[in-house]
Amino acid sequence: MTGYAEAELVYVGASSAGLLQQVAVQRGDTVTRGQWLFTLDTEAEVLASSAAQARRERAEAQADNLRKGRRAPEVQALDEQLAQARAAATASAAALQRQQRLVEQGFVAALRLDELVAARDRDAARVRELQAQRALATEAAGRSDEIAAAAAETRGNAAELALAQWRQGQRQRAAPVDAVVFDVMHRSGEWVAAGAPVVALLPPTALKVRFFVPEPELSRAALGAEVSLSCSGCPAGSSARIRWVSPQAEFTPPVIYSAGSRSKLVFMVEAEPADPKSLKPGQPLDVRFVRPGS
Repeated sequence: MTGYAEAELVYVGASSAGLLQQVAVQRGDTVTRGQWLFTLDTEAEVLASSAAQARRERAEAQADNLRKGRRAPEVQALDEQLAQARAAATASAAALQRQQRLVEQGFVAALRLDELVAARDRDAARVRELQAQRALATEAAGRSDEIAAAAAETRGNAAELALAQWRQGQRQRAAPVDAVVFDVMHRSGEWVAAGAPVVALLPPTALKVRFFVPEPELSRAALGAEVSLSCSGCPAGSSARIRWVSPQAEFTPPVIYSAGSRSKLVFMVEAEPADPKSLKPGQPLDVRFVRPGS
């Protein structure tokens, strides 16, 4: 049966578009997992991270300020305002009392009392207002809803910062596996679209054998069945195990064409080689079933 070796490449790209600043590898290099491959421009991501960090610090400061209550000078200022309001309330109450006697004696019109009552009530309300502000300034627990809102804003800004930092980290990509650099699709200075691969990696075990079984022999192509491989330069005794059989028939292999196979009905089969390092991508192979019924 005719077949070939095919590589299952690992394509490494960026999650967002950008200008390719530097490529640290070239075709044929051997890289290890975590080794730096390339970097895209990060100026926009750095600025976004700085802005997110500033918003997070502001939210944290606001939450801390709400938990502490007001500062001592602010509380002292409220005390002074409260003292003034109490003095004004005392004065307006005394004025109302004096005018009441004069009204009773007939020296002042009764209309004047309405103005004095309103002034007394106004000053008393001002005292109560400042007393409430004074209590609120010293008790942070009274602002529990504001504190909860500030804490939620802090968490949101922290998540926003983490997202900005993640996006910045995605601009510099490292090798996800130990591999050989199979190809480099872009060069420094080029614009790379979002998701477009920049480097293609070939892990040492990422080769598979793809061959084509005639319809009369399909029953022998069972999952797990062993096949022998032969090719120019392949070590003797090379083998592979079938891991997938196509459910769809084909009238000719899509890569290897011959006059004899053009009229035959075949099924594509994939097998995992026992020694993938001995094969090269695209290498033509002859495949045979090891024993009948296997």
